[in-house]
Amino acid sequence: MNGTVTAGRQPKPDWLRVQAPGGENYAHLKQVLRERGLHTVCEEARCPNIGECWGGGTATFMVLGDVCTRGCRFCAVNSGNPGGAVDVDEAQKVADAVDAMGLDYVVLTMVNRDDLADEGAHHVADCIRAIKRRTPQVLVEVLIGDFSGRDGLVDVVCDAAPDVLAHNIETVERLQTAVRDRRSGFERSLEVLSRAKAHGLSPYTKSSIMLGLGERDDEIIAAMRALRRHDVDFLTLGQYLQPTPALLPVQEYVHPAAFDAHRRQGEALGFRYVASGPLVRSSYRAGELFIRALIESRRADANG
Repeated sequence: MNGTVTAGRQPKPDWLRVQAPGGENYAHLKQVLRERGLHTVCEEARCPNIGECWGGGTATFMVLGDVCTRGCRFCAVNSGNPGGAVDVDEAQKVADAVDAMGLDYVVLTMVNRDDLADEGAHHVADCIRAIKRRTPQVLVEVLIGDFSGRDGLVDVVCDAAPDVLAHNIETVERLQTAVRDRRSGFERSLEVLSRAKAHGLSPYTKSSIMLGLGERDDEIIAAMRALRRHDVDFLTLGQYLQPTPALLPVQEYVHPAAFDAHRRQGEALGFRYVASGPLVRSSYRAGELFIRALIESRRADANG
């Protein structure tokens, strides 16, 4: 479709080439994070946008360690059993780092922690509250796991009043079992998003779909419609890139024109914002800028 390139042994097309990370702000952010022993999904998931985002003063913090109890076949984060280990000082460390970095929009994500009784929900909530206490003006987006479908744990996170609650369906319904851990699922993910939207504090909700895994256009549209039926506000679509040879291979490199067509389809379905492009990721700086403007406008209207 529109110049899509079948992957195979083909080199990455020009539209996926990015500059190596560097610069003064990149170095500053790296130092702030290292001094506090913090992890970012930017590094752990080998995001191609790390140079752009860190250079622009934004980063996605990954809390609850760097070992995930799930084994999704697209993700470079280490998989295993953390044995219940949790850094009890992490919430304060993250809040301190946000302040030191001068951020105004923060994204928190988490590894899945099926080894914990609450799967890490209270820890994530503590991180949100610590940030808001330290820097009340900062907007917080949190990308959560599915908490094994336990509604009460989704509520625990929502009680901490994140401005955006994100949970990713990752791929179209047909490819769920091939791409994600067997404990994850399409319907469960939709239920998580629906639960967050129904919460009394009603945060904006957000999800993400990777392309290039063998999905069809009609399946992408069906996934977008399912998200809208659950009143999801924001959507990102990006190119899947194989992080290591041990993970799923790329089936095709989707042309930017196709991503643009999907953006228009998403907008027509009623998403408040759709970020769609080869290098778009769930945490995406341009999307954050739009969401921040939308939330600030809503706050201004509420204050008269």
